[in-house]
Amino acid sequence: MIKLDKIRKLIGTFHLRDISLEIPEGYIIGLVGANGCGKTSLLHVLMGLYKPDSGEMELMGMRYPEDEAKLHDSIGVVLQERLYEDYMTLQENAAYYGRFYSNYDEVYLLQMLESYGLDPKKKYKGLSKGEELKFQFACALAHHPKFLILDEPTGNFDPDFRDEFLGALKNFIADGEHTVILATHLTDDLDKIADYLIYMEKGSILTAMDIEELRSKYRIVAGEDYRMKLLPEQRIIHIEKGEFATKALIRHRQIDTYDASYTVSAPTIEEFMYFVTKRSKGVEL
Repeated sequence: MIKLDKIRKLIGTFHLRDISLEIPEGYIIGLVGANGCGKTSLLHVLMGLYKPDSGEMELMGMRYPEDEAKLHDSIGVVLQERLYEDYMTLQENAAYYGRFYSNYDEVYLLQMLESYGLDPKKKYKGLSKGEELKFQFACALAHHPKFLILDEPTGNFDPDFRDEFLGALKNFIADGEHTVILATHLTDDLDKIADYLIYMEKGSILTAMDIEELRSKYRIVAGEDYRMKLLPEQRIIHIEKGEFATKALIRHRQIDTYDASYTVSAPTIEEFMYFVTKRSKGVEL
């Protein structure tokens, strides 16, 4: 279980404000929002790199700082930063940093490197960005964590490995006892695998919900402009006239029906984010 209650943190001039969540184990959680909205700062709080200024946080029944060692053992990370030593080989790097984890498993690490097409004898300095992230992912799994924290990992993966990576995340949480939080701008990936969505805006959580709730609560409705004006205004989050049709994100109820002249679908995460970002101030989600 991830429990955050009114977490606040000032980082320079940037504020994380009143972050509250409660998410059970066994989820892949998509973390989205515009650049600078606070995604990485929130991940750093979860990793214990930033101490909250106020609020309460509990991860898998543990808390910082009293359970810091156990939490360190339980969390695997993939970040944008270069985390390893340039002139060590991949195997040397993994062993050097693996000694800080009680469950580091070199046999498993080597199996994953082979699976990902990485030579354990290659120097870290010689890796491409995509290879660096593959190596980070192998290291993140090599100590058998319960919780994976992933910050924009997929952008530099080739399409074939991206599919393999997404499959590995689904396998990781399959027993219902493991959790993934994945910050990404590639929302197509989240449409494929995410169970839960956290949408941040200006240091706060704008909305957080189960993906199935998102798909049942909202609809994308498209049609001719004059027909779209007949939609109930109080349910429209944002409406936009395009070259060929007018399209809107609206709040949907199970009892609602739509005229056959409309094209109606559940929103993708990208569509949801686009229309929510365009909404007028004060519009209710």
